[in-house]
Amino acid sequence: MSEGKEAPVAKILNYGKLQYQKKKRQAQSARPVVKEVRFGLNIGVADYKLRIEQAVGWLSKGDSVKFAVRLRGREYQYREQAGELLDRVVSDLSQVGKVQSLDKRSLIALIIPA
Repeated sequence: MSEGKEAPVAKILNYGKLQYQKKKRQAQSARPVVKEVRFGLNIGVADYKLRIEQAVGWLSKGDSVKFAVRLRGREYQYREQAGELLDRVVSDLSQVGKVQSLDKRSLIALIIPA
């Protein structure tokens, strides 16, 4: 080949395979993601605010957020307080998300983008 001329470049590929991979990438990127936040009954104010701010960011991106309160040992006596904590989470996130499910029996709240 001579040095002064540019050679045409062509790529031969399987068009069906290309279409399949393109469709697969689109389906994967369109799938909503569920983020999980777990905390204990005695969570501090700063930690709570940090978790809420993270959840606001995730909900604004379009991801769902699952909150779970974990009780250990003697903390099971205070299940009512754990339920109140979940209610507080739901009320704090009411502007950016809506509740899909709130299960006070297993102490789990699933919040989806509004």
